[in-house]
Amino acid sequence: MTRKQRRAVLILACVGLLGLSSLLVLFALRDSIVFFHTPSDVAEKGIAAGQRFRLGGLVAEGSVRRGEGAAVEFGVTDSLKTIRVTYNGVLPDLFREGQGVVTEGRLDSAGKFLADTVLAKHDETYMPPEVAKALKERGVWQGSESKPNTN
Repeated sequence: MTRKQRRAVLILACVGLLGLSSLLVLFALRDSIVFFHTPSDVAEKGIAAGQRFRLGGLVAEGSVRRGEGAAVEFGVTDSLKTIRVTYNGVLPDLFREGQGVVTEGRLDSAGKFLADTVLAKHDETYMPPEVAKALKERGVWQGSESKPNTN
């Protein structure tokens, strides 16, 4: 084999290994790429207790219950399913019922979501695009515009 042929084989082997490693990484991360799951998604996909993920939707009306100290419990809904969320910490100033929220944490064995992070929308016209899209897909979008304002 000539020097030029060996170089070509080496380059092709490196490109092949890079492509294979990229496919393996994408395959491993396929479920982690989702920004959040709605309560209906959690029920459909059967997410296991203890698995860390993001839960997004609207804070259910009349569901906020404050406990001792900074403990709070509320429901996150997509109008089809509701999941109870327990959070111990200071909620964002704009957190309130009927508004978009994304929480991060784990499901316990009883199906309650134990959140360690709560993100609320930043003003009265903003909703995370993923939440708005999920609500539109379910036919429950109530925004005044045909498209949500994501600025």
